[in-house]
Amino acid sequence: MPFKAGEVTSLPAPMFHALGFLHATIGMFLGSTLILHRKFKPAVVLEDIEKHKVTAVVVVPVMLSRMLDALEKLESRPDLASLRIVFVSGSALGADLAERALKELGPVVYNMYGSTEVAFATIAEPKHLQFNSSTAGPVVKGVKVKIFDDNGNELPRGEVGRIFVGTSFPFEGYTGGGGKQIIDGLLSSGDVGYFDEHGLLYISGRDDEMIVSGGENVFPAEVEDLISSHPDVAEATAIGVDDKEWGQRLRAFVVKKQGSDIDEDTIKRYVRDHLAKYKVPREVIFLDELPRNPTGKILKRELREMQV
Repeated sequence: MPFKAGEVTSLPAPMFHALGFLHATIGMFLGSTLILHRKFKPAVVLEDIEKHKVTAVVVVPVMLSRMLDALEKLESRPDLASLRIVFVSGSALGADLAERALKELGPVVYNMYGSTEVAFATIAEPKHLQFNSSTAGPVVKGVKVKIFDDNGNELPRGEVGRIFVGTSFPFEGYTGGGGKQIIDGLLSSGDVGYFDEHGLLYISGRDDEMIVSGGENVFPAEVEDLISSHPDVAEATAIGVDDKEWGQRLRAFVVKKQGSDIDEDTIKRYVRDHLAKYKVPREVIFLDELPRNPTGKILKRELREMQV
């Protein structure tokens, strides 16, 4: 990462989260100036970049999305020339948001993939996101990442399997007991994905979120990323729910862009035009907003409990 000593870092990411705390620590080690606010206000973060000549901004994806929305609404665009790094982590960035950020902010977006348990695994630099906006990037130096099947066999590039990560500082276990599965000294990240021929990692979804509908494996993340890319959709997510006929079925939750009149049939047709028929959600629920925790992650548990 191209962080330099004595520069200015804006930290909208919450300090109780590993992402914010880590970068506060890095900033102090580097003797950098840290810009902190008690509450996240997208327009203020953008104005701070010009006001304080901010060189790096550390955010979770939903914050980046809100900043880009605010940028479109500002009467005059702030001077962002000092900005060299927009460091994003904490949840999936998504190809659509990555492309939008690169277009609006320039080649300054860095996407880190990891977790609290395994720390960091890969970092996608601007050049990687420009090559393919859905990549999580190459493996960080000093880290090992392998893809295993359900039997613990390592898979070749191009094949989807469970992601395992080896670092020098994995977590020791959960406070309530238990831990993550370990294979050959590598810790499960809880995700599934694959490497391409260039050694770039791609995340297909959560290991425990894959559903089997009518005998076909479906990763909700693939479908929600596609729906989110529709020009009339502000954001979307998808989950698997029990189904007497199909075993499980896909249910999508969609937030429309302001002024949009997009409907369920349009969403289903859009998915059918881009993905296999069995990946089309059988239900599309429209919400004013998606439930999120303080770090911006979507609370899928609440969506599963929602009466529809």
